[in-house]
Amino acid sequence: MKGAKKLKDSFAGPFMIKALHGPDAVQLGLTGELMNKHPNFPVSLIKPYSSSDKELFSLRNKPPLDIPPLEEGEENKIVKVLKERRTRNKNKREYLVRYKSSTQEDEWLL
Repeated sequence: MKGAKKLKDSFAGPFMIKALHGPDAVQLGLTGELMNKHPNFPVSLIKPYSSSDKELFSLRNKPPLDIPPLEEGEENKIVKVLKERRTRNKNKREYLVRYKSSTQEDEWLL
């Protein structure tokens, strides 16, 4: 856990809780390079472990892309969705699409 403070993880673990010391402190079973640190911590610094933490695994439950319908025609057929972004008000999604015809350039669609 050496290095610049801003580059360190804000939380380490998960660690097993070995004992409770009153309502405000816990003793953790530390491992690795933290083994030499003092094992007692205030409860305010303890965060429950969740294997599906949304911050760590933000792409896990990503909704499928909803491609807007276009006019029928071979030249307007979408070959690939290149990028996805949200608009400034975050209510709408835009998609950068590539068309089958080589004359059209990539285009952002709502």
